[in-house]
Amino acid sequence: MGYWQAGFDVYGVDRVARPRYPFPFVQGDALAAFHAMCQDFDLVHTSPPCQGSCALTKGTNRGRSYPDLIPAVREVCGWYGVPYVIENVQGAKIRRDITLCGEQFGLGVLRHRHFEIGWPGTVPLTAPAHKKHRGPVRGWRHGVWRDGPYIAAYGKGGGKGNVTEMQHAMGITWTDVHEELTEAIPPAYTEWIGRQFITTGEWGTAFLPDPADRIAALTRPRQPLARLDLAVAA
Repeated sequence: MGYWQAGFDVYGVDRVARPRYPFPFVQGDALAAFHAMCQDFDLVHTSPPCQGSCALTKGTNRGRSYPDLIPAVREVCGWYGVPYVIENVQGAKIRRDITLCGEQFGLGVLRHRHFEIGWPGTVPLTAPAHKKHRGPVRGWRHGVWRDGPYIAAYGKGGGKGNVTEMQHAMGITWTDVHEELTEAIPPAYTEWIGRQFITTGEWGTAFLPDPADRIAALTRPRQPLARLDLAVAA
């Protein structure tokens, strides 16, 4: 959604059916889709499985194995010369070119995420100022209840956010599936990254050299808090 808000036409790929996904969608293996399709796109964003790296789930996932697709994703994008973004959690083996936090965008979650930026022709990106957190994340932790301005958008119980709270805190309105919300990142993150690609990358500069003009030409209308029933992004 964030890339759409920045002005992109968006297509999604996942091996699991996502009927609530609001844009054109391909169900299948992501790497196979990359080999077949990636050269048709201006920018590829990937969020490989993170359960093996996430500190919050390492305990509950003990004994399970998860594939590390990050090297393969990076290799495919590099082979085809396609600009890319790799997003993942703290602990993942990616370059930390940009780190984003919900507080940078005034959201009700913290959800720190790292992004490896793989597009040429840019100066190093500078993330929005990482503001001091306004308090703790609400919930029980180590037997102590903490109340605060942020919700925990993972798991259930212990004061963690419910579906409605997660939707509101992250700005996600097109799904009410708990699992999808716990794995999502706020659209504000990818909208910001998409705008950086438009203004600092090489895409579009031949047509609208001025970054402000490119932003204005691609600005999307803000949507109401309801699921977007879009067949194809305009």
